[in-house]
Amino acid sequence: MHYTLTFVHEGYGRATSFGNLFGDTYIDTPSPYGNTTRRANATFVILARNSDLEGTVQSIREIEERFNRHFQYPYVVLNEQEFTANFKERISVLTRAKVEFGLIPHDDWFQPEWINEDKAAAARTQMVNENIIYGGIVSYRNMCRFNSGFFFKHQLLLPYKWYWRIEPDVHFHCDIPYDPFVFMEDTNKVYGFTITMYEFEKTIPTLWRHVLDFIKAHPEYIAQGNSMGFLSGNSGKTYNLCHFWSNFEIADMDFWRAPAYQAFFDYLDRQGGFYYERWGDAPVHSIAAGLFAKKEQIHFFNEIGYEHQPYTHCPRDEAVWRRGKCSCDRTQSFDYDGYSCLRKWT
Repeated sequence: MHYTLTFVHEGYGRATSFGNLFGDTYIDTPSPYGNTTRRANATFVILARNSDLEGTVQSIREIEERFNRHFQYPYVVLNEQEFTANFKERISVLTRAKVEFGLIPHDDWFQPEWINEDKAAAARTQMVNENIIYGGIVSYRNMCRFNSGFFFKHQLLLPYKWYWRIEPDVHFHCDIPYDPFVFMEDTNKVYGFTITMYEFEKTIPTLWRHVLDFIKAHPEYIAQGNSMGFLSGNSGKTYNLCHFWSNFEIADMDFWRAPAYQAFFDYLDRQGGFYYERWGDAPVHSIAAGLFAKKEQIHFFNEIGYEHQPYTHCPRDEAVWRRGKCSCDRTQSFDYDGYSCLRKWT
C-alpha cells in the first residue's frame, strides 16, 4: 500500500534547478490558531500494510513530536488486510490520542469485476516495457482508486469532516505550533498541500479528455474563480500535468462527499482509466479541487516542512524556518526545482 517514489523513469527525473524561481512573497499561516482548547472535527488518515510498521512508527513519532502531542487529534489506520496484534500495539503506544485500525472493504480496494482484465493486462505489459514506474502493479492502481473515491466513505472516517493524510516513511521537519484544521475551517479552505509537481503524461493519456467531457456535461459544478489557470496554460484545451502531491493532504472530506466530486469520480471510474492506464489520486484530486473549488479555498502550507522521498518542501523564509526549528535545508527545497509546479500556483 505504501510505495516510496523513486522516479526511476527519466520523465520523473529531477529537472534543472534554479534558485531564484520565486520572489520573497511567502506569507506563513496566521497565528490565532495556536494551542487553544478548540478542536476541529478531524483525524489523521494512514494507509499502511503490516510490513510498513517501522515506517509508520517513524511517521507518527515525527508528527507527534512536531504537532500532535499538543493537539491530540485521533488516527485512523487502514489496510486491505487485518492488522496484526503487534502492529496495533506498536502504533498505539506512540500517542495519547485515539487510534483506530480499520479493514478496507473488498469492493473498495480490489479491481472491479467489470474491468476487462485482458485489456488491463495488456496496458500493464506495455507500461512495463516502457519502464513506467508502477506500470505493472495492480495493487498500486487499487490504492489510487481507493484514495480517489472511497477512503472518505470508510465507516471509521464517516464521523469526521477533516483529514490529514500521512504515509509511512515521511518526515515532518518543522514545529507546527498552530492548528491547521482550525485554520482551514475558519478561512473556508477545502484543500491544503505542500508539494506540487508535474505528472508523468504516459500514466494519464486520456484523463484530460474525460475531464473535458465531464465539464461539458456538468457545467453547473464548475466554481467561479477556480484554478484552471494552474491546471492549463490555454484555458483548458490541454492539461499541463501540474498536480498537488497527494501523499500530503489536509482537506475537507465533505468536499469529496459532495455531489460534484461524487459525480466526477463515478464518471472517471466508469472509464476504467485507473486500470487501463495508471491514473493516480493526485491528478484526480488536484483537478477536482482546481475546478470545483475557488482558488482561494486551496492553501499552500509553506511553513510545514515535509519530506516524502525523494522530495522535500522546506520553508524558504528564514524567519519561518527558524521559528519552526526546521531540520531541513531551505536551499534544497523542491520548490526551486524545475519539476515543481509551485511557480504556476503562486
